[in-house]
Amino acid sequence: MDKVVASAAEAVADIGDGASLAVGGFGLCGVPTVLIDALFERGSRGLTVVSNNCGLDGRGLGRLLAAGRIARAMGSYVGENKEFARQYLAGEIEVELMPQGTLAERLRAGGAGIPAFYTPAGVGTLVAEGGLPWRYAPDGSVAVASPPKEVREFGGRSYVLEEAITTDFALVRAAKGDRHGNLVFDKAARNFNPLCAMAGRITLAEVEELVEPGEIDPDAVHLPGVFVQRVVALTPEQAADKPIEKRTTRPAPDAGKGVG
Repeated sequence: MDKVVASAAEAVADIGDGASLAVGGFGLCGVPTVLIDALFERGSRGLTVVSNNCGLDGRGLGRLLAAGRIARAMGSYVGENKEFARQYLAGEIEVELMPQGTLAERLRAGGAGIPAFYTPAGVGTLVAEGGLPWRYAPDGSVAVASPPKEVREFGGRSYVLEEAITTDFALVRAAKGDRHGNLVFDKAARNFNPLCAMAGRITLAEVEELVEPGEIDPDAVHLPGVFVQRVVALTPEQAADKPIEKRTTRPAPDAGKGVG
């Protein structure tokens, strides 16, 4: 039952070329950067990555992307990553974009054993009708386009059929975890992490605080250990490494007022 491994390098040791990965996080929040860095050092190539976005330039999945290790990405947001946009438009990477809620539900369905589901999101658009550019040719033409999807009517409203997503591995980050793999996520870090963990056949979790079984109130568990196969305990320095994507500040309410 003890799922703790000695290092992130050991945890990712069997992730080979061509593997598919579901990776938690949103922007820079809840991203399993230590596991991603270990995978970068391992040198795996030709990866298929399922994640909301593909990290930032030089950070998170952005490291794998810049090194040309990702062959296909499935997500909902190209975001601030200029290299991701460049590779996509240059035909160097295949990208399947989808509505964010659809991505979340496709991952959840995969973890729940549901093969497909109907959703109104995307009806009447290229998402349902097909034709979204998945890969561009070097001359800028569309080399691979999305296929049309089944659309059915329920209660007088149209819905598009979306298939579940499962992956070979999942990489997630949690605020707290025990040796049995039960995980707790902190606030917004509970974004795509539980869903990715469910969708992966083998799930690797890096945890900021490792506790013994029984120390987490069962009612406080966000993800049961049944979905997790390996746990990596982060060092205090690794746990504290949480950069801010866009720092926004404003003057204090009493700024400029005299002290009297």
